[in-house]
Amino acid sequence: MRNLPELTGTGDAPAGIRGNAGVGLKHESADKHVSGEAIYTDDIPAPRNVLHAYVGMSTIAHGRVLGMDLGAVAAAPGVAGVLTLDDVPGHKDIGPVFAGDPVLADTEVQFYGQPLFAVAASSYDLARKAAQLAKVEYEALDADLTIEQGLARQSFVRPSHTQQRGDPRVGLAAAANVLEGTFRIGGQEQMYLEGQASMVVPAEDGGVLLYTSSQNPAEGQKLVAEVLGIPMNLVTVDTRRMGGAFGGKETNANQWACIAALLSRKTGRAVKIRLARADDVTATGKRHHFCGDYKVGFDKLGVIEALELVLAAGCGMSPDLSDAIVDRAMFHSDNAYFLPQARITGHRVKTNTVSNTAFRGFGGPQGMVAIEGVIDNIARCVGRDPLDVRKANFYSAEGGRDTTHYGQKIEQHIIPELVDRLEQTSEYRRRRDEITAFNSASPVLKKGIALTPVKFGISFTSQHLNQAGALIHVYTDGSIQLNHGGTEMGQGLYTKVAQIVARELQVDLDNILCTSTRTDKVPNTSPTAASSGSDLNGMAARDAASKIRERLLDFAAEHFGVARPRVRLESNRLIAGEEVMPFAELVQLAYMNRISLSATGYYRTPKIFYDRDKAEGRPFFYFANGAAVSEVLVDTLTGEYKVLRVDICQDVGQSLNPAIDIGQVEGAFIQGMGWLTTEELVWGEDGRLQTVSPASYKIPAIGDTPSEFNVELLPDSPNVEATIYHSKAVGEPPLMLAISVWSALRDAVSSLGNYRISPPMDPPATPECVLRAIEHLRREMQQ
Repeated sequence: MRNLPELTGTGDAPAGIRGNAGVGLKHESADKHVSGEAIYTDDIPAPRNVLHAYVGMSTIAHGRVLGMDLGAVAAAPGVAGVLTLDDVPGHKDIGPVFAGDPVLADTEVQFYGQPLFAVAASSYDLARKAAQLAKVEYEALDADLTIEQGLARQSFVRPSHTQQRGDPRVGLAAAANVLEGTFRIGGQEQMYLEGQASMVVPAEDGGVLLYTSSQNPAEGQKLVAEVLGIPMNLVTVDTRRMGGAFGGKETNANQWACIAALLSRKTGRAVKIRLARADDVTATGKRHHFCGDYKVGFDKLGVIEALELVLAAGCGMSPDLSDAIVDRAMFHSDNAYFLPQARITGHRVKTNTVSNTAFRGFGGPQGMVAIEGVIDNIARCVGRDPLDVRKANFYSAEGGRDTTHYGQKIEQHIIPELVDRLEQTSEYRRRRDEITAFNSASPVLKKGIALTPVKFGISFTSQHLNQAGALIHVYTDGSIQLNHGGTEMGQGLYTKVAQIVARELQVDLDNILCTSTRTDKVPNTSPTAASSGSDLNGMAARDAASKIRERLLDFAAEHFGVARPRVRLESNRLIAGEEVMPFAELVQLAYMNRISLSATGYYRTPKIFYDRDKAEGRPFFYFANGAAVSEVLVDTLTGEYKVLRVDICQDVGQSLNPAIDIGQVEGAFIQGMGWLTTEELVWGEDGRLQTVSPASYKIPAIGDTPSEFNVELLPDSPNVEATIYHSKAVGEPPLMLAISVWSALRDAVSSLGNYRISPPMDPPATPECVLRAIEHLRREMQQ
């Protein structure tokens, strides 16, 4: 069962035109996705003499390259060029923030599958076959493949960081109850449908046109310019759409774009590069896996009094975005709970594995899993329903319990009422009683239920990224072309931003074309990430549209001799006193009177800052909130389980498009459920990733979707901050609602011990993991 809005409209958006912001409409490319007409990077018609590139990859996890014989590669059929690091005319390191990512490995290999060289040939198959002909001689070195190994060596890609409030040692010493423990949290492969792909076409004056599947065209432009040794104005990047990204194309797309550009420069021809799935999975970064430990003090009701938490992330061979990712894990290690005295430490551990990178939630999910596991353990210790312990620890506007451990005040306390609402609509208490009775009577099958909240901060934690631009042209026939810095990866950003322009100019959505994200139209853009795509680009587009609207209205007032307050745009028309004119005629009239019909827009997020030296500030403009109830059924003989029912209430403020927002909630939840239950990354002793395809890496299938799946957008909850039409972000926050599934599995297993023992069940909670937890609990009961 799904709670969907009517696609014809909802909310308080103005009526009378088709497609205003606030109306539930389908994705602007939905028909093209279904029919196969949507054009992705690999579908773009290529020049006649295009070359296809591929890379040769290392076969050890760590070592020195003693020799690399590429003679057979260069002599292979169809080969037009071979590229090594020595051939790079400009910068050789393409680290997005900090150095550490050579475009190709040189004298040292840092992970199994690291690209060593690239080859361009007349066909894709010939390039792949040629890349296999290299003869590479290595001197193997010791490799740190686990977080624990890296910690033992004190090997970090970036310095550790600590956030602290009060003195948790004092709080722990005074607490009535103290628990401590360790945990591990698995990583996750993005598994986007469209793999990494780029095509570079040579242009005049030594420039290039780059088509790339990237969340960050401006960064791709910068890095391609740097490796080629040319100014950025000679590089144009074009991204129409991606077939999924989930963070995996925020920085990782750059390497393949740079390799294609370098081979194009060397051969003088257009070059395409596309990786086979197994190589894509091997050579690109994933969600960071974490390990850590905690020590928590609490009272007899389970109210936290002090917490010491250490989060250690496996970052891989380079910094990439790990500094910000671990910071966000630390920021979210409170989730929705007040921590009166706390010390949160984050380590960025170097390992000889692929450099991990952005993934939906960007560290936030890992921090939340850690604290939710602690809350469950506290509940078992004090003998209370975990929901009651959660509610007892919520932030509150009363009693000074409204400030995070990093000093940001919670200004909109939505979680308590949202959770109460979901508790009622999901009938949590009745179902809890029924489940307890079922488990008492069922010796093999056990049910579990959990309600978990999400409080997720919205903004890039790197302040300078919180800005956006837009460009709008109104043509003389009244049609409108929209361009902005955000990228479309299936999430519906183009649809939402076009709806915003439709609302500002009071025209039908069909009248607006959102064109490819291009660096020659809107420059210096931020990545489409951090759930900020609509917040940033929507505001920039609104700024541009409002400039054009005000010009048109000022002109109409003067032209028709009508007082300015009596002039407005409404339902595809100009209304100027008694004068009524179609929008297209107004535009033509304005053009004939030399009124500019083009405008740029700009926006930057206010209020945000973070003082890293003091470890305090306001890193987030606002928080997106939600909660989920999940019910599961576990077979205690095999560890297999089913998710029976899920109920979600998500706060999206005043929704820009309820249909798209509900789709995002559903998709994010299922992806989060996959991370926490079925998706297990396994490396061999040689450092080679073993799980490189859907045959061995199990993403959720349609059969894993709960048969009862209820999603509600919290009604009457406009954002108190001045976001675009008081909406809230929806891309990342719902992923963490899936923690409720993990907690429900722990609840089901805990029933074997009368809910007084917390089973160890580090995610992903695969059936094997669940069975180990069951066996552990039974051993505990026998002692």
